[in-house]
Amino acid sequence: MIRQEEVYKIGVLNKPHGIHGELLFTFTDDVFDRVDADYLICRLDGIFVPFFFESYRFRSDTTALVKFEGIDSIEEAQPFTNIEVYFPTALSDEAPDGELSWNYFVGFRVEDAMHDFLGTIVEVDTTTINTLFVLERRDGSELLIPAQEAFIAAVDKKLRSMTVDLPEGLLTIDQLTDEEEEEE
Repeated sequence: MIRQEEVYKIGVLNKPHGIHGELLFTFTDDVFDRVDADYLICRLDGIFVPFFFESYRFRSDTTALVKFEGIDSIEEAQPFTNIEVYFPTALSDEAPDGELSWNYFVGFRVEDAMHDFLGTIVEVDTTTINTLFVLERRDGSELLIPAQEAFIAAVDKKLRSMTVDLPEGLLTIDQLTDEEEEEE
């Protein structure tokens, strides 16, 4: 059985394309093309299920047409509409560090350079010009930190942990903003 901590989300299957079972796949990480992988993992009814490629072809930098083995008609492809697609972290570990996407780090524990636990990465926010890691802290609150190689001091893929060396004051920006609002 495939567990959540063994995979990370790389995209979503949108809709069938044509009549032979191809699916439009919108992805945030093309890792499936960069490492030797012959399958993707789909989340069906809360269960992670591997599906082997028959073929795939890129349509753009973020979309591809995917044909899975055993799905040969539009009727068989239809249930895959809006299904999340995941990739095994074990296969991503084979990729050189410079070729990992930020989404690979979802689930990693993050500590600062002083070995203080900051939180666990639960999401990668790409809605702004600067990509951010969304961390969940022990108290359930959310912490945003920049996803930049310059701030990453160390990564332990085996332990799924990351040490960051953030600029002084970055972690206290929220506290300063809250204090300023209270003074007004």
